[in-house]
Amino acid sequence: MKKKLAAVGLSLMALLLIAIPQINATADQTGNKVDIMFLHDTHSHLNTFATVEGTETVAMGGFSRIKTLINAQKAENPDTLLLDAGDFSMGTLVQVVYEEEAAELRMLGQLGMEATTLGNHEFDYKAEGLANMMNSAIASGDTLPAMLLCNMDWDAMKAKGLTEDQQLIWDAFEKYGVKDYMVVNKGGVDIAVIGVFGEDAADCVAQCPVVFEDPVEAVKETVADIKANEDVDMIVCISHSGTWEDENKSEDEILAKEVPEIDLIISGHTHTKLDTPIKHGNTYIVSCAEYGKYLGDLTMTQNAAGRWNIADYDLVAITPDIEVDAETQKAVDSFMSLVNEKYLAQFGYTKDQVLCTNEVPFVQQSDVEDLHTELNLGSIIADAYSYAVDNADTGDDSPVLVAVAPAGTIRDTYPLGNITVENVFNSFSLGIGEDGIPGYPLISVYLTGKELKLAAEIDASISDLMQTARLYTDGLYWHYNPNRMILNKVTEVYIIDRDGNRIELEDDKLYRVVTDFYSSQMLGGVTDMSYGLLSLVPKFKDGTPIERYEDAVIKVDGKELKAWQAIAQYMESFADTNGDGVPNVPQIYATTEGRKVVEDSTDIMDLIKNPNMFTYIILGVIAVLIVLLVLLYLWFRKISRRYGIITKVREMKTIFNKIKKLIKKLK
Repeated sequence: MKKKLAAVGLSLMALLLIAIPQINATADQTGNKVDIMFLHDTHSHLNTFATVEGTETVAMGGFSRIKTLINAQKAENPDTLLLDAGDFSMGTLVQVVYEEEAAELRMLGQLGMEATTLGNHEFDYKAEGLANMMNSAIASGDTLPAMLLCNMDWDAMKAKGLTEDQQLIWDAFEKYGVKDYMVVNKGGVDIAVIGVFGEDAADCVAQCPVVFEDPVEAVKETVADIKANEDVDMIVCISHSGTWEDENKSEDEILAKEVPEIDLIISGHTHTKLDTPIKHGNTYIVSCAEYGKYLGDLTMTQNAAGRWNIADYDLVAITPDIEVDAETQKAVDSFMSLVNEKYLAQFGYTKDQVLCTNEVPFVQQSDVEDLHTELNLGSIIADAYSYAVDNADTGDDSPVLVAVAPAGTIRDTYPLGNITVENVFNSFSLGIGEDGIPGYPLISVYLTGKELKLAAEIDASISDLMQTARLYTDGLYWHYNPNRMILNKVTEVYIIDRDGNRIELEDDKLYRVVTDFYSSQMLGGVTDMSYGLLSLVPKFKDGTPIERYEDAVIKVDGKELKAWQAIAQYMESFADTNGDGVPNVPQIYATTEGRKVVEDSTDIMDLIKNPNMFTYIILGVIAVLIVLLVLLYLWFRKISRRYGIITKVREMKTIFNKIKKLIKKLK
């Protein structure tokens, strides 16, 4: 009998051991599952393109290949949710028909994207361009993604009366049906999707025509509306805000912490590639890099508490081994066919025209922001600006002594092999001129020697905090020590002229500087952003401050000289070194020239040599603070003695020690 009872007991224990995991699994999961595919920052990259990843020239991206992956996923799960997080425009030649064709937004619809939001580059063609693009998209009759944006502050704008630009955008939003959020049902799961525009994104809009609410507060209000008016199982935010290395400044991480009801944030703007999702509380943050190089693919499962876990996550590389979807490629080709006729013909180019052959490995595009040193990609673009202006009749015979190419304006790199007009345009694909023609023009300004020294100091001291402000130059050379005091990191700065002569900068002398239109405004904004502490005022040749930058645009035969056009002209000018009839990129770009030299030293003499006025200001401020602390301490001692505070404290301490001794004795 005992043996039989023991056998029964063992059997019951075995059954329990089998059942317990099943019970726990049921408790942990509701059975609800959602598949999501996502993109962001595709920047007009509708076609597969050549670029540099690491040190390799590779072909990546292409909407027709992305569509193939989406079709396969939809065949497996028709309820897969497809989302985009903004900056779908501005980055390749297809953007030149942005207003008339709305190619990028229509192609998101072709992919099946159900919602998108605006990024800062959707404003590159100003309010009129954005409004025209949205109206053209509607007029096409194509299936389009919903446009979601919860923090456009229309109340504040209407309270002051809408400007002409704001009215254009308001009318386009009304016609398109832009909403704060939408609710979709996927496989029985109700999902609220919110769109939001970040603070840094707003700062990146040149001459921003609209007013934005604080993104965190706006999302909080939107979530509260959803909770009050909808019965949803999941909340997803498509955010054009981004993530940063410093968690305390990382906008989408702040959003995740401040609005914990969000289950998933698809994070655009910073071109981040998150191989592993970031998680704060129950909120996941995901990003899949830029230009459609990768397609985000994830699965979320719901737990018993009603929150969601990422069960599967992958960033699928879009490579040439993925078959193209013929229908999607046909649509892309139809848009690209307009480029030569409607845009490039006026410059005498075609998109596939070979400008030169390249055997020099250029750094990848992300390096110009991530690395703080001289880089060949920045150097060749700055050199191109100098060349094009020096070799054109611009009405100013003063030689260009300095050319500046900030990192934030460099949008792609140059592959090995043939460099085409399309490659060059992609490397500088920003903006529109006052002439209404796509592409920012070059601008000619004059800065003093003192201001050029300050520009080098801003690069050395500030660009680690704002990496898009890293400067790459022709003519201006400097050395900096990253270990020195802020605003006194530069130890040496000078000019090298066309003949290779070193020119020492004179503080009050004016020097001709060439940069692009967008960057000139950023240079002019340094004074305002620093509240007058850092003074950098672009001027005309006679020293008059420039108030309207359009008046300083470089024109040749009455036409704006576009930045990308200057690069193309420079590449055409290279010597044919191998006799095949095609110019070759000079080998000088395979080496550094000392344009920006990093002196990474902690030697005491290297840290204190050549102090500038900012050093004395900072030391003065520190000295004042020390004096104030000493005075405060002396005042406290005086008051304490007057009122016996110190004596009372000492008496209390003595009593406390006696009590401790008494307690020990009692023990």
